[in-house]
Amino acid sequence: MKCNKCGCMDSKVIDSRMSEDGTSIRRRRECLGCGRRFTTYEVIERVPVLVVKSDGTRQPFDPDKVRRGVIKACEKRPVAAEKINALVSAVERQVYNKLVQEISSKEIGELVMKELKDLDEVAYVRFASVYRDFRDVTTFIEFIGDLERLMKEDGERDQGKKQ
Repeated sequence: MKCNKCGCMDSKVIDSRMSEDGTSIRRRRECLGCGRRFTTYEVIERVPVLVVKSDGTRQPFDPDKVRRGVIKACEKRPVAAEKINALVSAVERQVYNKLVQEISSKEIGELVMKELKDLDEVAYVRFASVYRDFRDVTTFIEFIGDLERLMKEDGERDQGKKQ
């Protein structure tokens, strides 16, 4: 690592610590040329993922856009910010773990809905109403009916496991 004071290319690591969120490593270094200490950060290099939108356009994947959508869905709901951040991190991890260069916005929406369903039912329905672009009340009612059936089945499965 090049010293920004004397330009020497030799340094030694004095201390290494992981960041609180575990996404980077902070290293304290000492220049072997001038003795000056400085800090560097090591992060994982990610291959950019492009999101293919429904109209065929492409844009870089942006976890903040996912966060804004989830925050909007969770508005006036008892969902803590840390839970929202965890949900966004989980979706981001899933996107990057697919090891693809392109992913459809539909696929990202499905990942978000899967996570939201377990977090808050009302936020899930709100997100789905925008994401699925319900054209009329009948479609919306059918979606709610499907959701109720799924929740009932999940409850029955959970009861069977307890017995």
